[in-house]
Amino acid sequence: MDRIGVALVRLGIGRDHYRVAPGLYALGEPDAQSPVLVTCNFKLTFDQLRRELAGRPFWLLVVETYGINVWCAAGKRSFSAEEVAGRVRAAGLDKIVTHRDLILPQLAAPGVAVRKLPKLCGFSGVFGPVRAEDLPTFLDAGMQAGPEMRKVRFPLRERLTVALVEVHVARKFMAWALAACLFIAFLGPGGFSLTGVLGAGFAAFGTVVAGFLTGVFLVPAFLRQIPVKAFAAKGLLAGSLTGLALAVLLGRAWPEGAAALMACAAFASWFAMHYTGSTPFTSLSGVDREMRRYMPLQGALLVLAAILWLTWAWWGDTVMGGLS
Repeated sequence: MDRIGVALVRLGIGRDHYRVAPGLYALGEPDAQSPVLVTCNFKLTFDQLRRELAGRPFWLLVVETYGINVWCAAGKRSFSAEEVAGRVRAAGLDKIVTHRDLILPQLAAPGVAVRKLPKLCGFSGVFGPVRAEDLPTFLDAGMQAGPEMRKVRFPLRERLTVALVEVHVARKFMAWALAACLFIAFLGPGGFSLTGVLGAGFAAFGTVVAGFLTGVFLVPAFLRQIPVKAFAAKGLLAGSLTGLALAVLLGRAWPEGAAALMACAAFASWFAMHYTGSTPFTSLSGVDREMRRYMPLQGALLVLAAILWLTWAWWGDTVMGGLS
């Protein structure tokens, strides 16, 4: 198993090129009666099938999904009945096996209309279980999937594993965020010295990092416990709590604390919204609606946070002096 490749792709490094060539693969020593499984050409999925079915002879028909996993490829319509049929014909599968059955991954159902397959290629399709680990049981039961095999689960370990991708994906965003924080610090009263700019800039960037960690890890970890539906709203709520905790722990005056709370909430909401593409709970139209609704709010919170932070930095002492 390509452990290094798996570790890198889990972090999003080389993700777009982690694929195998489409075509028909013989795993074990299959014969004309061996089952034919259909899958995407994302290498992580390909390797998982080989691992779960080690020691069993079967044919693996890999369709062209451009390195995208089964579920996402089905949503993008690259994993379709037409693509499957095209690969069947290209491989000459009717001359290799005597049966006419294809085992399709259940998560390909949104993209593959199985009723079309007999007319397109002469093969019938049956959906296998959700998880590759259930395939041996499914095959031993005569290609029958029990109710438990049909359930889509998304446990904590898998939610956090998927979240790791954002660490690499967000690297450019975080670099620009650091530059923006240093620029804003330059506009403050500490902008007359390098020490002042670095101190204030990195303090502000700490709020960005807190929002990032909240949106990328805390929101997925407490996905079911946060009592709102939209991912952006989950991020707003969790980010507000994180920002409030930062303000209290650092003993900030209330304007600085409010700025930290708003900025942390905005960034947490932004990164939590990215997670919509990593779950089985969302739809394309729902994501589009969520972005149009929450992105203006996220932007407004960041602008207000910057204004409040700079205003307090320049005139906070004067205000406090007037109140004393």
